[in-house]
Amino acid sequence: MLRTAWLRAIRLALWVLYNPLAWAYDGVSRVVSLGLWRNWQRAALDELRGTRILELAFGTGNLLLDLYDHGYRPIGLDRSAGMAHIARRKLRLAARPVLLAQGQAQQMPFADASFDTVVCTFPAEFIVQPDTFREIARVLGPVGRAVVVIGAHLQAIGPWRRFMEWLYRITGQREPLPDLRPHLAELGLTFRTTWKLMSGSSVLVAIVDKGIA
Repeated sequence: MLRTAWLRAIRLALWVLYNPLAWAYDGVSRVVSLGLWRNWQRAALDELRGTRILELAFGTGNLLLDLYDHGYRPIGLDRSAGMAHIARRKLRLAARPVLLAQGQAQQMPFADASFDTVVCTFPAEFIVQPDTFREIARVLGPVGRAVVVIGAHLQAIGPWRRFMEWLYRITGQREPLPDLRPHLAELGLTFRTTWKLMSGSSVLVAIVDKGIA
């Protein structure tokens, strides 16, 4: 009962951060990652396939800027109007013509086989819902890929790291992933994870492939 109430409180706090307090998201991300958040997001770049990229839950648009500057053709999908407002402003100021759409991952407003890769970094629990990967499989091309940056571990020691690890645990970011392999197999998807070592940290990335490249 206490855990259920705690999870509800966490979900409410995240909703507030993603919506009315979306303007604070970048600052909060920098603080909780000791300034490494952007590097953690970029851990996905080496695993992308093709050029047509969909970013789910694009947040304030930072990775969309990176994708565009690396020569990809990105499109963003996010349910938060607050995040979309900030992302559009960033993209406009940077003169990056990236299309943004508002909607849910479980019902994407895109045609079948629209993308080569779907990417998502530090997603909320929507990512493990069966309908999410059903939609991902639908919008991916025949040999498409999904890349999900699941989490990261700081290599620093001391009270700050202990505090951050406690914070990650209570917000559910240290919960083990459910076994998605049977469901993914039904959709013609294969699943693997890899750790990427980065300066001062390590990043866990999930790679979900459709078909055989």
